[in-house]
Order: sequence, then structure tokens, then C-alpha cells
Amino acid sequence: MVRANLPFVDTYQTDRGWEALGDRTRRSIIECLAERPRPVGELAAELPVSRPAVSQHLKVLKDAGLVIERAVGTRRIYRLNPVGVSALRDQLDTFWDRALIAYKSVVEQPTKERS
Repeated sequence: MVRANLPFVDTYQTDRGWEALGDRTRRSIIECLAERPRPVGELAAELPVSRPAVSQHLKVLKDAGLVIERAVGTRRIYRLNPVGVSALRDQLDTFWDRALIAYKSVVEQPTKERS
């Protein structure tokens, strides 16, 4: 029997991170936030989209767990979420490790000489 008070675990949470990064504007926002935390207005000033569009992109990034915000007076300051970014990094590291191991096994296989 499953207990009703157990938290729901979204096993595909990191997939949302990759999907969120599929958009060029969101990748640009991530690049800006990698430099330093910023409010929406500052992000919009650096991007070729409107302030409301930046807010919509930030919502997608927040829902994917890649960005977090904190209130400073009447403004919200956005920054990268180290936990979300680290999860993506771990997935990428796992992918590359597997790819390199597979490549190594292919390269190290003896070749059959043709007669």
C-alpha cells in the first residue's frame, strides 16, 4: 500500500531542463545568468525580445528547475539554480562517459585482416 503523504518524485524532471534549453532565447538567458544574477529588466535590455517575453522564458526555466528567484524590494532577481544545472551536468557527464567507453571498446577490438 502506498502512503498518501509520500512526495511525488518527477523522475523525468531533468528532461524538462533539456527541453527548456532547446530555445535560443532561453539559452541566452542562461548565459547571462551564468555571469551574474539579474532582474528581468536587465535581461530584457540585453536580449532582442520584450520584457514580458523574458518573463515567460524565465517561467519555463524556473519550471524546469534551472533558474530560481528572490525578491529584493519590488524586484525579483533571477539566478541559476545550482541544483538544476548540476543535474544536467551529471546527465551530460554520464552520456559522455558511456560514449567514450563505447568508443574505446570499438577502437581496441582487433581488426580482421582480409585475405
